[in-house]
Amino acid sequence: MKKRKEKEFKIRTYLTGIIWLALACSMIISALLFAFLKHFLEMPENIPAIVWLLIFNTMIAGLITVLLNGKVLEPITKLSEAMKDVSQGDFDKQLETSSRIAEVAQSYNSFNVMTKELRATQILQMDFVSNVSHEFKTPLAVIEGYVTLLQDETLSKQERQNYIDLIISSSKRLSTLINNILLISKLENQDIVLDKTTYSLDEQIRNSILSMEKFWSEKNLNWDIEMESISYLGNKNMVSQIWYNLISNAIKFSSENGTISVRLFQDDACITASIQDYGTGMSPETLDHIFEKFYSMDPSGTHNGNGLGLTLVHRIICLCNGEIHVESAEGKGTTFTVKLYND
Repeated sequence: MKKRKEKEFKIRTYLTGIIWLALACSMIISALLFAFLKHFLEMPENIPAIVWLLIFNTMIAGLITVLLNGKVLEPITKLSEAMKDVSQGDFDKQLETSSRIAEVAQSYNSFNVMTKELRATQILQMDFVSNVSHEFKTPLAVIEGYVTLLQDETLSKQERQNYIDLIISSSKRLSTLINNILLISKLENQDIVLDKTTYSLDEQIRNSILSMEKFWSEKNLNWDIEMESISYLGNKNMVSQIWYNLISNAIKFSSENGTISVRLFQDDACITASIQDYGTGMSPETLDHIFEKFYSMDPSGTHNGNGLGLTLVHRIICLCNGEIHVESAEGKGTTFTVKLYND
């Protein structure tokens, strides 16, 4: 607030100085012009000198005003018109100025930054709506299709059960998508972590592994676990999302009979957890987009997912003032390393 007031004061002082300088120049030039004309020309003696000075002063002041308008007021008018266009949804506006007034140049620069950010936000929102629509359509189409098939009375009991299983699977996928979207929306509008408690972090990770036993047992996966006994102050339900999503990904992309390594240790106030699989790995391009909404690590759709899990992980870790790092190589596997800090 103080800086803003200082800036406004500087602008007012600058404009006031320009006005007084313009008036002074106008009066001086008028006086010189009158003296010049009176010396070389015969001036009508019935018109007082003061009237001539006022006439010359008015003409010169008008000329100076036109010049000032081009140098000072025109850039402001241009900025005002551009702001009007932005208010109507035109975020492609970019302004250039040759004005030597620092405040005008700064205002133009701030305007350009603002329109770029608004444009990026607009594109992000459009992509988000497009992706959400697509993600909703897929399971809904599956449900609609198999419900239609179930109306066929000639179906065998096994066929009917297969269709029901597919409908249940698609319903769960849709439910997970909705829950993730709602959770992301909530977290993106949250700046602090509430409901903090102190609990066992290593026990939480073990429980996350056990909750997915059905999935890793089907692939006959082995676990290489080394964890210290660590207490952590945080939102238990929120942090559990980190382990669930990271472990779930490790299981999805591990090969049959593979191994997943889990490490947890503490160095002073820094808690480090790593989850490593030796599965398909990721390309450099995938790594660049890994935490973006709806970006799929598996474009073929072989593995179920909606591209929101790692977005959630990243947001939760940011809220916890932590860090997450990813190392991966195609065909060699992926390691997620999470750093959390005890206050």
